[in-house]
Amino acid sequence: MNPPGIFISFEGIDGAGKSSHIAAVADAFRAQGRVVTLTREPGGTPLAEKLRALVLNDAMDPLTEALLVFAARRDHLQQVIEPALARGEVLVCDRFTDATFAYQGGGRGFDWGVLSNLELFVQAVPALGADFIRNPDLTLWFDLPPVVAAERLAGARVPDRFESQPAAFFARVAQGYAQRAAQAPQRIARIDADGERDAVWQQIHAVLVQRGWLGSL
Repeated sequence: MNPPGIFISFEGIDGAGKSSHIAAVADAFRAQGRVVTLTREPGGTPLAEKLRALVLNDAMDPLTEALLVFAARRDHLQQVIEPALARGEVLVCDRFTDATFAYQGGGRGFDWGVLSNLELFVQAVPALGADFIRNPDLTLWFDLPPVVAAERLAGARVPDRFESQPAAFFARVAQGYAQRAAQAPQRIARIDADGERDAVWQQIHAVLVQRGWLGSL
């Protein structure tokens, strides 16, 4: 029988340094013989990628933004996430619902209760139980001071509609992540991302070892 699927998400403000560690985690699981699916949000399917382009580039109010993000998530869940987990794969996702609470809830100041209702509605998996809501098994939250993230991003690329927001916006996003982490401490592991790459990787690896998913170095 295949081992059970594992769903890991990476979270953090833009510039937190998630990308290289996403690849490292995928390689570590592949080295153990696991099949790994790499994906992202918003996005991950042809439809969700189209919605991602709208969210990142077109002006809209916070409710429209939240609805588009959750619409993309619904398609992503149905087309990619649930099938991969059913096959026993390790699914590694660059952002998931925590980002919606952080960016739309914290950054935009959108109603947290409405986002919670959308989460319950969109992420329900009735086949796994009447009250089952799909969330990652583990979320690695890259916590980085917004000023440091801004320094890392400076001149890196043309900013999108989120990356071009002022520092106060990202301070609210960071607070949104902190609030979400306080609500789900068993799932969300804080990673101190304000350090050298090797030091950050040691933290990540320690969490995965603690979960019993990887062996010690």
